[in-house]
Amino acid sequence: MRQKRAKAYRKLMSLYSMSFGFREPYQVLVDSEMCKTSVAQKIDLAKQLGVVLQGTVKPMITQCCIHELYLQGKAQQPAVDLAKTFERRKCNHREAIPGDDCLVSVIGETNKHRYVVATQSQELRSKLRTVPAVPIVHVNRAVMILEPPSDVTLKAKEAMEEKTLLPSAPEMEKLSSTSAVPAAVEPSRKKRKGPKGPNPLSVKKKKTKSDQSAPAHRKTGDQEKQAGAKRRREDDDEVGEPRSTEGGVGRTRKRRKKAHTANSGSAMADDET
Repeated sequence: MRQKRAKAYRKLMSLYSMSFGFREPYQVLVDSEMCKTSVAQKIDLAKQLGVVLQGTVKPMITQCCIHELYLQGKAQQPAVDLAKTFERRKCNHREAIPGDDCLVSVIGETNKHRYVVATQSQELRSKLRTVPAVPIVHVNRAVMILEPPSDVTLKAKEAMEEKTLLPSAPEMEKLSSTSAVPAAVEPSRKKRKGPKGPNPLSVKKKKTKSDQSAPAHRKTGDQEKQAGAKRRREDDDEVGEPRSTEGGVGRTRKRRKKAHTANSGSAMADDET
């Protein structure tokens, strides 16, 4: 199978799976004409169905379709043998009816069992196109083809998507039980854009002017006394006068003796002589 066709079939089966609940293995109803065509063109029916449907399959056939093959004589014995390899689907018909009518009754109006139909009957295919969610497979020139979804199927898909958006029955009951009606919401007015100011983070803060008229800091009385005492001590150290302490008792500062030089020593020796 070509890559483009395989991609299209994969997309179709994903539509049936997501929208209508088809699951693997896909149940494929096969009619008598499809069995005859597969034998005549030497098609491995089960394998080709798996390739076309992009997954595992379970071929099935009704007793009415097998009965049609029996009525056609020994010439269709290979088709009968092929049909016997498929799973038997109960159609609940006591007496055999035509295969097309049998498959239409099994599918029903909604195809609730999610069957895929493989048929060569043009009349049966036209009937099944009126039922939503029925994938149809047929053979054209030894090539198995999956038909695109019918208009009824596409409408059913859209209806299901809209249904999922609507509130459920319990939610509708809650909405109807609430008596409070929400007030009409006024439409929000659009704010007009005015001139933009500077970025506050990039603007420097204004510096406050210092008060020049404020009097300068003056020293207290204790500080003046301490400063005066310090000056007096410095003067006493320079002159050698007695220091004045806070208690009133003075003491003289001892002067250091000057070191005598060698010349002064010799002079003193001459005087002694």
